[in-house]
Amino acid sequence: MKRLVIVTLFCLAEFSLHGQQLPLYSQYLYNKYLINPAVAGSDGYTSFNLTARDQWAGIEGAPKIFSISLQSRVLKRGSIVKMMANDKTVYRPPNDGKMGFGGAIFSNSSGLINRTGLQASYSYHFWLNGSKQLSFGLSFNGYYLKIDQNRINMVDQSDPILNSTLKRGVFVPDFSTGIYLLHRKYSIGFSAEQVMQAGLKLFNNAYSEYSLKRHYYLFGTYSIESGANHEIRPSFLFKMSEQLMPQAEAGLTYQYKQSFWTGVSYRSGKTVIANLGVRSGRLYIGYAIDLTLSELQSISNGTHEITIAVKYGDSLRKFRWIDRY
Repeated sequence: MKRLVIVTLFCLAEFSLHGQQLPLYSQYLYNKYLINPAVAGSDGYTSFNLTARDQWAGIEGAPKIFSISLQSRVLKRGSIVKMMANDKTVYRPPNDGKMGFGGAIFSNSSGLINRTGLQASYSYHFWLNGSKQLSFGLSFNGYYLKIDQNRINMVDQSDPILNSTLKRGVFVPDFSTGIYLLHRKYSIGFSAEQVMQAGLKLFNNAYSEYSLKRHYYLFGTYSIESGANHEIRPSFLFKMSEQLMPQAEAGLTYQYKQSFWTGVSYRSGKTVIANLGVRSGRLYIGYAIDLTLSELQSISNGTHEITIAVKYGDSLRKFRWIDRY
């Protein structure tokens, strides 16, 4: 119970200090839509993704994340990828199929705080110079925030937490926006979450300063190919809140025949992340483990994250060269 209280106080402190208020994902490269709405439909596939994350396993009340997402693109006819007589690859983008969409249902718990919500996204894609695709995206996000009264035993029944809207639950609407640039060799994206900075009014007027702060994400990848079967992909992710609390992550992933991948990355705050995954037809399965180099590791079994995806789309109507899994 003591650890549960500590985790809960830490989560509440995040609101008061305006720190990191959004979930972390170790396998964001394989479902960038979770952090940028412009990604929805960018690769032309219809994708179903499931992500489950158990943070600081072994500690009671530690954050747990679960999400199911869908993204696709409205295509009337596909792009053409063909080989010329001189073995030069030519990409002919479609004149239509510029709209994409996405949706997600998620559930997060941290200490005594539960958050359940949904996301609906619209994206627009167009081509630059025939080889680069620029995408814009907008998402409506809404979630229900509530404290788990079944796991709390307050000595003082007049405590403001037990007499707040958080006890009954409160619906928080917001939206996010993003931009995404793709090329056969690289990709880069920027997004802003919790744009409205919705005020929660958790307790009473004395706590009116509690609010959700904007979060910004900047990420990029670059593809280094060796023949037709091997690829090395360096990547980076930079996150920052409205209160200038930055977090950076840099990694390196190796991929073989688009059927197997493994990688390692380092996140500021003394965290090392290892991941691996396999593909079988339309099915993709990935696993990541976060190991902190701080004292927290002595009481935790690490952070575990599983991603399962199913992708639909044949080679003629989809953009196979973009954002390969």
